[in-house]
Amino acid sequence: MSIRRGRPADVPRALEIWRDAVDATHGFLTPADRAEIDAMVAAEYLPNAELWLSVDAADRPVGFVVLDGEEIDALFVDPAEHGRGHGTALLRHAIALGATRVEASEQADNALPFYLARGFRVTGRSERDPQGRPYPLVQLHLTAGD
Repeated sequence: MSIRRGRPADVPRALEIWRDAVDATHGFLTPADRAEIDAMVAAEYLPNAELWLSVDAADRPVGFVVLDGEEIDALFVDPAEHGRGHGTALLRHAIALGATRVEASEQADNALPFYLARGFRVTGRSERDPQGRPYPLVQLHLTAGD
């Protein structure tokens, strides 16, 4: 496994990873919200994001992270690869690039335990996502010395 910067040709695979991961971990989304978010991620978000990819020995992306300054904006791993260190490697890379904050879905049962186990601490909570949907988010921060 290695981490590399994404290229435009990687966007379709990143979208596939996002869809598979969301389907595996975000069963709480309504079908309408899932479709609306998917359309935004496919058309606007991933094509314009600065992707960092975790790739296998054949250079096939199996996970990605997107940063927005000091914030981890997205971190997703192909569910078939969960538990193999890709998420941790992506998180370490993000931290090395200066990331210290993340918002995690409270309803995705894998997100909070992942960040808490890696030294992040809860600093806040919102009842709704940035688009006003009823999906609570937990704000986490990695403090100096963690």
